[in-house]
Amino acid sequence: MAVGRAILKYQRISPKKVKPVMDLVRGKSVPQAEAILAFSKKKAARLIEKALKAAVASYMEKHPVEKDQLRVVVAKVDKGPTMRRIRPAWRGRAVLIRHRMSHITIQVSE
Repeated sequence: MAVGRAILKYQRISPKKVKPVMDLVRGKSVPQAEAILAFSKKKAARLIEKALKAAVASYMEKHPVEKDQLRVVVAKVDKGPTMRRIRPAWRGRAVLIRHRMSHITIQVSE
């Protein structure tokens, strides 16, 4: 089974924010997924849309088919590294700020 795959690594958004948008796209046809992402207001939708276009282009490069025949087979988000920064707090203390990152994976197939 042929698949087109795209992985966006080290995206500066928490996986917790990406997961609900991924759930909307998983299992849908490519035109339907593009429509869902185009009308979403979330930042995660822009990143997933970017990965989806890359996965479709990867598949079309080797297997010239219509875009309508493709489906989103795998749509997952993994936790990336966390950047830690220290912020000064009250009474000489320090508070840890965590900048979380995500790895977004999209696979399309017929």
